[in-house]
Amino acid sequence: MSIKPIRTRTIISIQRPGLWLLSAVLAFFLFLVLLWSAFEYGRNVAGYDSADAEAYIEQLQAQLEESQAEIIETSRRATMLERNTQIDVDASEQLKETLAKAQSEVLTLKKELSFYKSIVAPEQGSRSLAIQTIQLKQNKTGGYDYKIMVSQRGRNDRFARGTIDVSIKGTSKGQPLTLKLADVSNDTKKPMKFGFKYFQNFEGVMNLPEAFQPDTVRVKVKPSTGKIKAIDETFAWSDLAAGGA
Repeated sequence: MSIKPIRTRTIISIQRPGLWLLSAVLAFFLFLVLLWSAFEYGRNVAGYDSADAEAYIEQLQAQLEESQAEIIETSRRATMLERNTQIDVDASEQLKETLAKAQSEVLTLKKELSFYKSIVAPEQGSRSLAIQTIQLKQNKTGGYDYKIMVSQRGRNDRFARGTIDVSIKGTSKGQPLTLKLADVSNDTKKPMKFGFKYFQNFEGVMNLPEAFQPDTVRVKVKPSTGKIKAIDETFAWSDLAAGGA
């Protein structure tokens, strides 16, 4: 009489899916901390020497690689959740949403890293200005926190000086209306002047009239020297409120 071999199967089941969700949320907040660190560095980079900036870039690169590895691990866990019929559907959807946000934050971190590298090793050629970042975020009081960053490209061995004009176009009670940023924000002086070698931030809070429906934001950067070209760009309000340019 022959003896049949015993066949065994291993079944892996996730008994505590909440731990996976918690780890994904913690990873997301880690990305926010990294971005805040990058922002704080940007505010003070003008006072750093080249060696300090290069050391920070190496640190930022290591953090980026760690964040990307965390995304891969979180994605693997999300796949496991999809295959487990015992997991709650809502928890799985929350994890997918958190993963998407984390990936978006990593893309932003890459953009910041590229920007700081350009400061340490600027491109050769004629000087020019650029609207590096413009963001809007509605706060609890109904106003909007705004952030506008203007940077200098090419050779940045000299200060760029000039003024910035920001206007918000929209409608009020069916009629077209244009508002100046200085008219709706106590944090903005008129005119808005800039003077920097690398970049400069303009931040504050704007409070729009109750009946005003914003459509676009127009930013005009006017350098004081004719050797640098002026900038005149228009952004959709909906795009800025959704995450910025």
